Amino acid sequence: MRRLRQLAERTPAGRERYVDLLRAVAIGMVVVGHWGVTVVGRDAAGRPTGHSALSDLTWAYPLTWVAQVLPVFFLVGGFANAASLTARRSRGGDATGWLLDRSARLVPPTTVLLLALAVGAAGAHLFGVGAAQTRQVAWFATIPLWFLVPYLAVVALTPPMHALHRRFGLAVPVALAGLVALGDLGRLTGPAALATGNQLAGWLAMHQVGFAWYDARARPAGDPGPDRARHPLPTSRRAATTLLAGGFGALLLLTTIGPYPVAMLHVPGERLENDGPPSLALLALATAQLGLILLLRQPAQPWLRRPGPWQAVIAVNSVVLTVFLWHLTAALLLIGLLDAVGLLPTPAAGTAAWYAWRVPWLLLLAVVLAGLVAVVGPVEARAGRHRPAEGRLTAARPARSALVVAGYAAVIAGLLVNTVTPQKAPAPLGLPAPALVAYLAGAGLLRLLRSGWGTRG
Repeated sequence: MRRLRQLAERTPAGRERYVDLLRAVAIGMVVVGHWGVTVVGRDAAGRPTGHSALSDLTWAYPLTWVAQVLPVFFLVGGFANAASLTARRSRGGDATGWLLDRSARLVPPTTVLLLALAVGAAGAHLFGVGAAQTRQVAWFATIPLWFLVPYLAVVALTPPMHALHRRFGLAVPVALAGLVALGDLGRLTGPAALATGNQLAGWLAMHQVGFAWYDARARPAGDPGPDRARHPLPTSRRAATTLLAGGFGALLLLTTIGPYPVAMLHVPGERLENDGPPSLALLALATAQLGLILLLRQPAQPWLRRPGPWQAVIAVNSVVLTVFLWHLTAALLLIGLLDAVGLLPTPAAGTAAWYAWRVPWLLLLAVVLAGLVAVVGPVEARAGRHRPAEGRLTAARPARSALVVAGYAAVIAGLLVNTVTPQKAPAPLGLPAPALVAYLAGAGLLRLLRSGWGTRG
């Protein structure tokens, strides 16, 4: 508590606290949403299994317009990345050093999860658990990692994409939205290969809008800012209302008259998904969410100036990635524990018993996750306090820049291989060996570079 008070007291006057609140709320909604729609059953052998209830709860599809908050996270990420990159350059730093700083926050917590799963799977395999079964458990625990693939990609692309923003402004996300529309056309009429780039273009579009929001911020006193390069997002109440109404209206048209499904989350069996990869309908939802966010900013500011709420926001953000990464592992541990003691309920989705089980289920999961965060959360908290050695990182060699990019590429490739590998593919370590090797090689390279290897000056 003392440290939280100190951090709150040292918060710079120009910090956009609302962005931190949005990040915490978005991840919290993702966690509660995943937990809330989980259905636990048993397979033919009597072992616990799980799946999403959404396919059984068609009435809840419109509610996914509220529950789908990943666009908010990418918008907030764009704002935060533009702010930190701009601040780094104002201190004489470079983009390569900035990428290393971002990897210090994102990669170590992810490494801890993957190593824990690999060690646990190896131990289970030694005790006779089949490789296919360990893979299935690890696959479920690593579902959150699919999100890190595009997010790490947009982080790695932030320096060149920010340069494009400084030159072309909001024309960049508009062009990216056009690519998403072209990809959707390929998914609907063929060739499907046209949609290959949607996974990146869609999230990049939202991230780019975050750059424009950063340009529209209230500039702190004494900050001259890059005036000639500013392309601010219109943030007036009228502009926000227009974004909300326009985005919501477009979403209604696309999901009623248009070919897009109502659900904004993954539903097995749908011909076209809205979030994997992002669709034009998801971009319409993101537009409406942006309008709502801008409308709520002013009322939230006085509340965030109060010590208690701001300290709570700081506390959540210090472990926000840990919470996200481990929330499904918490579900696996709770299911295993309840099954071991013979107290695991398995009501069918949508029944009265299933709804009644939601409250104790969520409370128990919160307790388990809190325990996990207490154990592994310090890794992220320490990473958040990482301070770069500015003098060493300002004279980056081209070779070191290439190594940083290679490190990011290997990390992303490892996570991507794990994501696309089927859940029943045998894997004694829970994760495919190529995925684990690629990821650890990239994470190790980035760690080595953060230690100062490959620098001069």
